[in-house]
Amino acid sequence: MSAHANPGSAPVILDRDRARARAEDLLSYVDASPMPHHAVAETERRLRAAGYQELREDAAWDLAPGDARYVIRGGSTILAFRLGTEAPSETGVRAVGAHVDSPNLRVKPVGETGRFGYRQLAVSMYGGAIVASWTDRDLGLAGRLIVQGSNGPESRLVTIRRPIARVPNLAIHLNRDVNKEGLRVNLQHHLPPVIGLGDSDWSVRRIVADAAGVDAGDVLDYDLGLFDVTPSTLGGLDEDFVFAPRLDNLGSSHAALTALLAAGEGNTPPESTPPESTPPESTWIVALYDHEECGSSSAQGAAGTLMRDVVARLASGHPAAGSNAAEELTRTTVRSLLISADMAHAVHPSHPEVHEPAHMPRMNRGPVIKRNVNQRYATDADTGSQFALLCRAAGFEPQQFVIRSDMGCGSTIGPISASRVGFPTVDVGNPMLSMHSVREMAGTWDHDLMIEALIRHFS
Repeated sequence: MSAHANPGSAPVILDRDRARARAEDLLSYVDASPMPHHAVAETERRLRAAGYQELREDAAWDLAPGDARYVIRGGSTILAFRLGTEAPSETGVRAVGAHVDSPNLRVKPVGETGRFGYRQLAVSMYGGAIVASWTDRDLGLAGRLIVQGSNGPESRLVTIRRPIARVPNLAIHLNRDVNKEGLRVNLQHHLPPVIGLGDSDWSVRRIVADAAGVDAGDVLDYDLGLFDVTPSTLGGLDEDFVFAPRLDNLGSSHAALTALLAAGEGNTPPESTPPESTPPESTWIVALYDHEECGSSSAQGAAGTLMRDVVARLASGHPAAGSNAAEELTRTTVRSLLISADMAHAVHPSHPEVHEPAHMPRMNRGPVIKRNVNQRYATDADTGSQFALLCRAAGFEPQQFVIRSDMGCGSTIGPISASRVGFPTVDVGNPMLSMHSVREMAGTWDHDLMIEALIRHFS
């Protein structure tokens, strides 16, 4: 089906069946990824199914054109690449960056608390969540455990998908002004969710150890968080919307991964897996980071060294590379393009006044190019036009977003990655509502449009 023109409110739909299938696959990806470690595990599963193989950072790399590989750092960040036939210094790298973390409630190291006969979890707020949206929700518990194995500490994922926790609201009879003044939540006193009754001994370690099938005494430590157990779904009268948690930014992570694998299929002869297929000319990278929601300043975050380290190894380790590693890296850097993909703000029908008048992105009208003159986004005229050309090649026009001049602007991994790696960078994202709520809302058809633009970035 050809794209609709842009007048009126008609959605842009390139291929309805393909777009619906990709949106439904997004739902599966989100539901499989309640925490960043799970998102990396699900991404790894999909990469391995497509023929990608793991590389360890502490091992020597022997690279060949066409290699489809991935690297995991800290269990919660993953970078996948497809090595091109030409040296990266000649073609540059085609890269997409996104993040797999989302605001939520994280369990404290000593997670047991409670009052008046209630068992509760001691929690901290991770990232900039809309705190009130976490009240009166059926919450599960997920994360990773570090357990004592026969050969030393081992990492185990754990997921409790049934509703074991809830942050109960105070009845309106006891909070008469809540509808006039809004819900005010003290993060220390009001957030600990209720998980049971009774004063007998209990422990977080015992709960998650039972769920993981290990002995509680073998649990050395944990990274645990709460999540809404309601499944993701398509919604609206015509199913024009995706209703799901963590769309910011698993929506962009899924789009980047799907585009990487779909672009690889375009170079794959029948009955062949990517490592044996016709390699692309340029090198492709997808990096999915942890810790964006709290500033990216970690070994796993975009401010860490992972992208730069990998690019340096690809630039100098390519069979066609020259002998001067520093020169190979510099030439690679200036010839590359990084698309920083993070969800964008759709115009809100009840609050249009918070938008710049000529920059009101609409759902299902395509990806948004994000700009900020103070470099909260990394887009400039050059990189913005490059992404616009990708969208036009796919059959649609991108939308534009800038924040109002009297409002502060959020940021992304774009400026961080650009300053760390040096790649020319464009910030883009699909429009959504309810960003940073426990449940978010995006356009069903936008997801396909972003994937199609990113495929052309790799092709």
